[in-house]
Amino acid sequence: MEKKNGCSHCEGRPDPSSDSQSCKTCTLKYSSEASYPSTSEVKREQERKERLSKFESIRHSIAGIIRSPKSALGSSTFCDTIPIIEKPLAEQDWYHGAIPRIEAQDLLKQQGDFLVRESHGKPGEYVLSVFSDGQRRHFIIQFVDNMYRFEGTGFSNIPQLIDHHYTTKQVITKKSGVVLLNPIPKDKKWVLNHEDVTLGELLGKGNFGEVFKGILKDKTAVAVKTCKEDLPQELKIKFLQEAKILKQYDHPNIVKLIGVCTQRQPIYIIMELVPGGDFLSFLRKKKDEIKLKQLVKFSLDAASGMAYLESKNCIHRDLAARNCLVGENNVLKISDFGMSRQEDGGVYSSSGLKQIPIKWTAPEALNYGRYSSESDVWSFGILLWETFSLGVCPYPGMTNQQAREQVERGYRMSAPQHCPEDIFKIMMKCWDYKPENRPKFTELQKELTVIKKKIT
Repeated sequence: MEKKNGCSHCEGRPDPSSDSQSCKTCTLKYSSEASYPSTSEVKREQERKERLSKFESIRHSIAGIIRSPKSALGSSTFCDTIPIIEKPLAEQDWYHGAIPRIEAQDLLKQQGDFLVRESHGKPGEYVLSVFSDGQRRHFIIQFVDNMYRFEGTGFSNIPQLIDHHYTTKQVITKKSGVVLLNPIPKDKKWVLNHEDVTLGELLGKGNFGEVFKGILKDKTAVAVKTCKEDLPQELKIKFLQEAKILKQYDHPNIVKLIGVCTQRQPIYIIMELVPGGDFLSFLRKKKDEIKLKQLVKFSLDAASGMAYLESKNCIHRDLAARNCLVGENNVLKISDFGMSRQEDGGVYSSSGLKQIPIKWTAPEALNYGRYSSESDVWSFGILLWETFSLGVCPYPGMTNQQAREQVERGYRMSAPQHCPEDIFKIMMKCWDYKPENRPKFTELQKELTVIKKKIT
């Protein structure tokens, strides 16, 4: 039998510089009987490589955990079996999904802060947003030849690309000189996956999209507000404004936010399901059944919710019966915070009259775009009138423009039929032309508490 000239293990050639016959490629020594490694040597070498491979895998996993700050990438622990870098994009803490550009910019505050989001202008593309040298910079992640990159080295997925730049501190582009320092995590308390909720029956339609009844995985019934995918960027920002406001609040007379689904389009806002529906429809449907004491209780609920918002410097700007909900045990809840603003100074200025509810809005807001808790008090007076008229539209028989002109001339609506005098006095105080003369919501809450106790 002809002697083999190469290594049967790796097909390599003998190392001519070595006295002992050994393979130049895999370094295994030849046995004395043949020109290839012995079976026992091959087996030992395979076992050695397997041990090294397992060790390297463990080392890589631990390194991925250690180098990730707990406050940023830190969803993993030493008990994790999957390194962070190997988890899908949606599970990366620094991936914020389909949040608008301006929302992303608000989260970036210090040098090197960064996050990744889905592009709104070009669905399916992804953007790296970074704070660098006092500016918010946005870089489209290129996908060429099945590889993700900025410039230079490409990677098979986005987590590997971001991990590379984060751990090596390689600049995103040579021209920008931007370096990734601080991953900004999404707020896991509020962020849900689309798969966490199953949509059910259609409850209604709004300016931003449709509202569905939904069921969470734990069988909790919820209301799901959806955002149309083709909405302009500024309207998507307004859509998410409600969630941004509500996540800060916890009050029995304020509708509760459960979470948001922003990982992909369409964006969802998940709210508590309030079974009684909107207050305006409730008043009109139940007008022959509702007792006076219940109407006062509804009014007190609204005042309590608004007093809470007032304490948080939140200006609702769209308080009306249509934007309140009736929950279990006929508890009224303030809802629809799409126009709301939270201002440290308690005053918000706006220009233009686009989509402003004229008949509910205070004169100073219509004339000068000046919104405050005092302008919300004016709207509360209109809400009281809606309540005790059992759902009649304010300023009956007048157009928006006619109502506005009449108010400027000093006209105020008369009391609804069967409205208690004490309630009408509150309405008139709410409609004082001068904002500073209107009562605070805490005062209204106290007055309505007294009135409710008087009614048997």
